[in-house]
Amino acid sequence: GRHSMLPRQVQRLGRDWIAHWNGSQILALNSPVPNCMRWAGYCPWASFPLPGPVDFSVNWRVPPFFGPWRQFQNSNWQLDNFTQSSCFHLPNPSMKSEGEEPLTKKRRLSGQPSTPEEAANFSNQKEALCLSVAQNEEKHSSKKGPVKRHWEYFCQNSRAMKIFENKETDQSNTESEAKFDFTVMSYNILSQNLLEDNSHLYKHCRQRLLIWTYRFPNILQEIKELDADVLCLQEVQEDHYRKEIKSSLESLGYHCEYKMRTGRKPDGCAICFKTSRFSLISSNPVEFFRRDIPLLDRDNVGLVLLLQPKFHCETNATICIANTHLLYNPRRGDIKLTQLAMLLAEIASVALQKDGTFCPIIICGDFNSVPGSPLYRFIKEGKLNYEGLAIGKVSGQEQFPRGQRILSIPIWPKKLGISQNCVYEIKQQQKEGNAGQFLELESAKPDNTQEAVIASEKLSSKLQHCFKLSSVYSHYFPETGIPEVTTCHSRSAVTVDYIFYSAANNDTAAQTGAEDSFHRGLKLLGRLALLTEKDLWTVNGLPNENNSSDHLPLLAEFRLIAR
Repeated sequence: GRHSMLPRQVQRLGRDWIAHWNGSQILALNSPVPNCMRWAGYCPWASFPLPGPVDFSVNWRVPPFFGPWRQFQNSNWQLDNFTQSSCFHLPNPSMKSEGEEPLTKKRRLSGQPSTPEEAANFSNQKEALCLSVAQNEEKHSSKKGPVKRHWEYFCQNSRAMKIFENKETDQSNTESEAKFDFTVMSYNILSQNLLEDNSHLYKHCRQRLLIWTYRFPNILQEIKELDADVLCLQEVQEDHYRKEIKSSLESLGYHCEYKMRTGRKPDGCAICFKTSRFSLISSNPVEFFRRDIPLLDRDNVGLVLLLQPKFHCETNATICIANTHLLYNPRRGDIKLTQLAMLLAEIASVALQKDGTFCPIIICGDFNSVPGSPLYRFIKEGKLNYEGLAIGKVSGQEQFPRGQRILSIPIWPKKLGISQNCVYEIKQQQKEGNAGQFLELESAKPDNTQEAVIASEKLSSKLQHCFKLSSVYSHYFPETGIPEVTTCHSRSAVTVDYIFYSAANNDTAAQTGAEDSFHRGLKLLGRLALLTEKDLWTVNGLPNENNSSDHLPLLAEFRLIAR
């Protein structure tokens, strides 16, 4: 069967490390090999490079990851006289090795020594090799530094620029009081319970890096260093939150709000904000599970806060911060879209102001959907016609989704109480009712807004929402077109985490389509750059010694724009 290692590393091994020298083929490991290169033989935890010297006097079977290479399948592998260079010496395929037996007698190539003496000798040599490999791995790992990320600026006067350049800020000057700049982080910190339930995703990691007592200090240190004003955390395990996460963050000046999942998995979402910068107006948890609706049988949750910035001008200004972790299952796009609609309906309810407009909105989370997918486009564009759309294609997680089941029309039942415009139907009816009081006076004027609402309800395969949202990240590096990555483990390296925001009219960093956003919006000042998959595998992917989640933290700085 397939060896339990990363295919991407297998593909690179032959291309990068094979050289021809003096007519012999040498597989030379001249640089530290990522820990994902696992030996599945006697010591499955051992990783290359092999430190040597070890003398193998018997034929030794090469680990199975060399098997797919046709160039070597017909070769007689020998592993003799290891040196400090840790090289595999491979006989040329056109040459016969010394003492080669007829093919019918090559029992040793099947992986088992033929005599008890050879078996004992082989076992002792493997034990010594495994011990030496483990010691060498520990020595190499201690030299690895944290992966480097830089700050990308869109405004020369951003507060984050001063922080990352270690310049002190004077919050008492008039310029600082006239505007409100703040930073927001979105971070899936990887629940320990989920890590242990999905250990197959972390076979590239050494066990000591995966225990919570090692991971939590790293995560807390990241939070301290990035020093965001608002934290949106996903996969926050309830017992860890109660015992140490909450108290640790409170000691850093944060107030914490938490919503645990409703099922058996003991994690949830948290929003934490610095009390020196914001005050809490309301906290609104969202449960996506509905006992009376078979479609909504998953225990994911969301959390929506309404915050008031603490600054001197326009003290009545508010900001709506939402955080969620949508269902993972790539083949249940119907559930994902319904969960998203429920979150948007709660945001519309919380962010609605007395004058009928919405306050600035920031939506963070792990959406388990990739850039360009129908779900992603719905968030960005505010509309989605899902007629004929396969359920497995909603999130774009699978390039070739299994099954051809099509989204039903409508996706969710009427009794959920959420319209196709992603608002609570009761509040929409109240709004329409209030407008109807003036129907006789305004009968001569066409109500385009009302017509749009009615039309959207008749075309039930069209979803809409009323926010004009931009993404903080562009998802591809402009110079190369290489994708940005927010999560990286043994199975995949993709973007699934996002920070969306309602952009102001003059926000030059906002993507096309957001120019007609609210007058009172947010201007993106800067962001912490993401990395490529290649960048992350230079530090053995995620988690690693310095980054203790399988996700990267996203960080952005905004400026609140007054009307």
